[in-house]
Amino acid sequence: MHFTYFMPAKILFGRDCVAENASLLRPFGKKALVVTGKSSAKNGALSDVLSALEANGQKACVFDKVVANPTLACVQAGAEEARRTGADFVVGIGGGSALDAAKAVAALAYEPRADKDVFSGGWTGALPVAAVPTTAGTGSEVTQYAVLTDDFRRTKTSISSPAFFPGIAFLDGKYTAGLDKKITADTAADALSHAVEGMFTVKSTPVSDLAALESIRILFRIFPKIEAGSLADGDREELLYASMLAGTVIAQSGTTAVHAMGYPLTYYKGTPHGEANGVLLGEMLALCEERLPERTERILRAAGTKDVAAFKGALSRLLRGHARYEKSDLERWAEEASENPKLAGVTYRPDKEDILRMYLGSDILAEGANPER
Repeated sequence: MHFTYFMPAKILFGRDCVAENASLLRPFGKKALVVTGKSSAKNGALSDVLSALEANGQKACVFDKVVANPTLACVQAGAEEARRTGADFVVGIGGGSALDAAKAVAALAYEPRADKDVFSGGWTGALPVAAVPTTAGTGSEVTQYAVLTDDFRRTKTSISSPAFFPGIAFLDGKYTAGLDKKITADTAADALSHAVEGMFTVKSTPVSDLAALESIRILFRIFPKIEAGSLADGDREELLYASMLAGTVIAQSGTTAVHAMGYPLTYYKGTPHGEANGVLLGEMLALCEERLPERTERILRAAGTKDVAAFKGALSRLLRGHARYEKSDLERWAEEASENPKLAGVTYRPDKEDILRMYLGSDILAEGANPER
């Protein structure tokens, strides 16, 4: 057996972990650019971070212009702000969009690039990054990826480098307490997609599989509480823990066809990323059951579902009321997704026909559309 496991992010988990571990930010630098959206001022995360930096004698400027599915214009503006203010490290606060934007800002502040060169790879470094997630879904606080809107390819594309790993991640479930049912469900589905997809790439390891299966177990236990709107503080913490575990999975293994298929739903129709992944995940697992049954069975056992149909049913209940699409769009997106580089290392080997089958087999066709036509 041979494998490599690299996870340099230091994880601090628990209530008030920012305040209690503020001193750990001192080595990051003298002046922070805090990259965030507008919600961090409402859930208390921004105040906690600014207080921690002040206690350390560190200066801070706030860039709170991050948008959902961050654009190149957004992260270029953040990088310019970092250079203008003399920031020597970045603190990202928020959901996946804010954390991904923070990593991209840190990269572009360290190594300025024109828009046309952002996705060309070969990043040599980045400013140090600390991450404070305020949703439980992306796991971006423990990955080396920054996913951005790519108008050149009309999709979402990740940039990546070992230098993008946050040096430290503060995970406090209290910042997720005010999330509504829709966001909670979508982000939980995103975490699940990371855990499941991460078990079907050539880069998966025995260690990442353990994290994936534990994440799946936790998520399926909490799904009924999300549906009922009856989450307690402890459940919020467990969701954040499961999301972090799933983030460590994709940091090792990457994602698969579900992400490649979900990106067009988000790019063209504005569908939340987690919903886009979640509505497709069940059909992916059905294909995996045909081609890699033993691995699929491990996932079903962890989920506590007797078969793929029950797995799909749980996701359908979680994402009830999701968006629907025209068949012509799904056919066009299948063509686009089939050319995504993510498919190269996928162990269930999906082709364009498989991708279209997964699209059409998912419960996402517009009312009255006929999948046979």
